[in-house]
Amino acid sequence: MTIELKNISKRFGQTKALDQVSLRFGEQKIYGLLGNNGAGKSTLLNIITGRYLADSGELTLDGEPLVDNDHALGQIYMLSEKNYYPESFSVKEAIHWADIFYPSFDAALAGELAERFGLPLKKKIVSLSTGYGSIFKIVMAFSAGTPFLLLDEPVLGLDALHRDMFYKLLIERYSEKPCTIVISTHLIAEVANLIEHCLIIKDGKIIKDAPSEELLQGGYTISGPAALLDDYTHGKTVLSTSHLGGLKTACLSGEIPMPDHLPAGLEVGKLNLQEYFIRLMNEEGQL
Repeated sequence: MTIELKNISKRFGQTKALDQVSLRFGEQKIYGLLGNNGAGKSTLLNIITGRYLADSGELTLDGEPLVDNDHALGQIYMLSEKNYYPESFSVKEAIHWADIFYPSFDAALAGELAERFGLPLKKKIVSLSTGYGSIFKIVMAFSAGTPFLLLDEPVLGLDALHRDMFYKLLIERYSEKPCTIVISTHLIAEVANLIEHCLIIKDGKIIKDAPSEELLQGGYTISGPAALLDDYTHGKTVLSTSHLGGLKTACLSGEIPMPDHLPAGLEVGKLNLQEYFIRLMNEEGQL
């Protein structure tokens, strides 16, 4: 199955949230949808799930229109910041009704995941803390069983322990039942090793659409004492730098040098996704 967007645009008053966006989400792959606040990430996901209507453009699932198409939309589940279950429901009631309305929903799995995360089944959704509200949405999302799973800021409000549990669960469920997962998050460093394909959006436009490894091939990092590093980077294309006491790290454009070609005291490493994203947003260079 493939979700395809062609020239999707959306305005809210004078604000252009999406501007001629075209992209594809293929089968059984983990995508990262990355962008600063207000870039258009949530708008894009809400349009895919029919919560917003695009002003123009085409949206299809395997060539079949998604708009007002219950069968096609039933192949997609979205976890969003907003809770769409009645707040008067208890967690147990939400699981019960999801099992009725979603053909592929696994109520037994939802119960197991709730127990694993310590989510009380009898508690009303409205009375859940921010963290447990996120856990509730995670439990429902991973129990949905749909071919497409859209996760918009899935770890919002979670502490470090529960974020770690979420990432392990994501890998576990993806391994047991592969599907297409789209993760929209600000915590790039935490998801970098999970993302196979990056979609970077800025001011409502997709500016990068490529496999993660491909994006990171054109640069590397060098770290060590500041003076030694400055000597080494003189005349080279430096994309960005950071300091910590007397140590300095620089991101450079080009192929990664062999360690034995570096002065003693300097260490070389791969450019990571967060460094790449920050550099791209700051427009400090081109890879």
